[in-house]
Amino acid sequence: MQTGAGEQAFQNYVLPELDVLYRVAFSITRNNADAEDLVQDTLLRAYRAIDRFDGRHPRAWLLTIMRNAQINRVRRKRPELLRDPDTTMGRVADESADGEGADRRLLDRTLDAAVETAYLDLPEKFREVIDLVDLSGLSYLETADILDVPVGTIMSRLHRARKRVRDHLESVGIDAATTAAPEDQ
Repeated sequence: MQTGAGEQAFQNYVLPELDVLYRVAFSITRNNADAEDLVQDTLLRAYRAIDRFDGRHPRAWLLTIMRNAQINRVRRKRPELLRDPDTTMGRVADESADGEGADRRLLDRTLDAAVETAYLDLPEKFREVIDLVDLSGLSYLETADILDVPVGTIMSRLHRARKRVRDHLESVGIDAATTAAPEDQ
């Protein structure tokens, strides 16, 4: 049970960040229901830990909680193909209502999985910068302030993180030409 101070801290630090949390969760999951579940999981974990929070950089604290919650959610999932290969193959062979081909959906899922693997393989300092700049939309200066490092360090880490993701994608046979949308080709 939270103390009065803990409940007040939750209202002061956590609730103002709900919109950001949802936007980041949606950018990670690309699904409204999954995003809402991830935000709810993040809020629950933040509520339980609010008495230990020092009040500095609530957005970074919450996004770290969210990232860890998402990592745990991904680890618990099993490949769908192993659960029911007939259903999976039926979905892959089907055309969606908007005319998107099964091959394009499969490529999108393959790309998403490869990007997620590359992201999870990054060292923590690189994932933090990607979370804050690319996912949360913070500026380099805001990110530098949150992480208490120079702006140049943020720029360097972001460049190196993005390069590692690109290198991973190339190593598994995915390149920009393969992933471009049909209207981009």
